[in-house]
Amino acid sequence: MVVVRESIGANRIDDRLVPSGKAKAKLPDGREIEIEMAAWEFIGDTHIRFVFDGPQMMINATSQDLDRLGIKSVDEALALALANIRRVYGDPAAKPWEGGVMQVQGRSPDLDSSYFLDRSYWTELLKKHPEGLVVSVAKRGGLLYAPASDTRAVEGLKRGVAYLHASSKSLRVSSALFLFKEGRWSVFQEPTKQ
Repeated sequence: MVVVRESIGANRIDDRLVPSGKAKAKLPDGREIEIEMAAWEFIGDTHIRFVFDGPQMMINATSQDLDRLGIKSVDEALALALANIRRVYGDPAAKPWEGGVMQVQGRSPDLDSSYFLDRSYWTELLKKHPEGLVVSVAKRGGLLYAPASDTRAVEGLKRGVAYLHASSKSLRVSSALFLFKEGRWSVFQEPTKQ
């Protein structure tokens, strides 16, 4: 599976996936080790991580896990992970939220934010809204969007994203707003400074 998480202080303008590289982790016994999670920086203040979906929790995958599975690129890993999310937790579905804003959900709120990465879903929505879609992924269970042409709904997202993000504590993802248009993501409203 794949999850979207916060990169505090980041504001990448490019929606290209860039490897996060190695990080240090502290073990319970106090030793420090170097690890290379299967993680890539994404857009705005987000990054993605590949995980294994366990019965009680998700376990972070490493780049060695991807190698062991024969996965050769991040695009291949992303396609497989999104297919697994759809298979296990269903296709994304949009329901009215408030003020013209729509909420995207599957059958697991913890993975709703992962649908942010599903370009085929957003591309299909663009057929109805070629002007673009303004998207908030403020928290794991709060993937929201509004057509860019709906100024009232977009203003609601602009006013509310910082509060939704800050109030979500450990479940928060991004304080930015994103625009999906012509098959690409861009930052519509920069993340809040922390």
